[in-house]
Amino acid sequence: MIDFLINQRNGEDYMYLIFLFILMGATMSSVSEAKIHTQNVDYNVDGKTYQGYLAYDDAIKEKRPGILIVHEWWGVNDYPKKRAEQIAQLGYIAFAADMYGKGIVAKSPDEAGKLAGTVRKDPSQMRKLINAALQLLKENPKVDPSNVAAMGYCFGGTVALELARSGADIKGVCTFHATLDTKAPEDAKNIKAKILVCTGADDKAVPPEQRQAFQKEMDAAGVDWEMNIYSGAVHSFTNPASGNDPSKGVAYNEKADKRSWEAMKAFYSEIFGKIKNK
Repeated sequence: MIDFLINQRNGEDYMYLIFLFILMGATMSSVSEAKIHTQNVDYNVDGKTYQGYLAYDDAIKEKRPGILIVHEWWGVNDYPKKRAEQIAQLGYIAFAADMYGKGIVAKSPDEAGKLAGTVRKDPSQMRKLINAALQLLKENPKVDPSNVAAMGYCFGGTVALELARSGADIKGVCTFHATLDTKAPEDAKNIKAKILVCTGADDKAVPPEQRQAFQKEMDAAGVDWEMNIYSGAVHSFTNPASGNDPSKGVAYNEKADKRSWEAMKAFYSEIFGKIKNK
């Protein structure tokens, strides 16, 4: 009888554990099923229509930090959209800004160079455009406007730094393989954000003298900055579409991509703190 009772009790414990695991699995499934909501967002600057890309976890109810993403010189193609979705998966509200105009995406390097060059030659207009996108992000009801950062790739990283130099009220800027020079280095005094620069050691677009000049610019202005330099990495090292031949000057580098992404996550955790439910 005693043996029977023990076996019966063990059986009950076993069934309880099975029920518990099923319940945990259902809970985890409901969490994993939370979808990343995405949508195109039209907005106007000086009468011209631009189209950004918004991404966020639809399970989010409370306000969250917002992160503004600026595209490479190609425009708002699939790459910045993918990055926006990845940022949303981390628990942030992501908005990929448009620096060219609705539907304008370069089809060749020559076209991309012309589009980016047009924006870069007029820093005041560049700052106006990116500040308009920042304001749109801050006005989103899901965003905590006191907790916003910006990030950008290549051309987009340059734009994100100009946003900081404009004196924008943001907590951080993270750049990936961005050129660091500016026509107004004295404006670094306006920077309120912490800065993280992720760059390739072999990136000819960002040579050592440019990195050194940037460091001096930041130090002179008392900016809290950090620079990660990845060995063997050339320009556009985070984008798989860049190919795998560094001799061409642009190439994907998996290690640098992953390491810079982890550095970015640590940077955001530092300036925003832990994201609830993440």
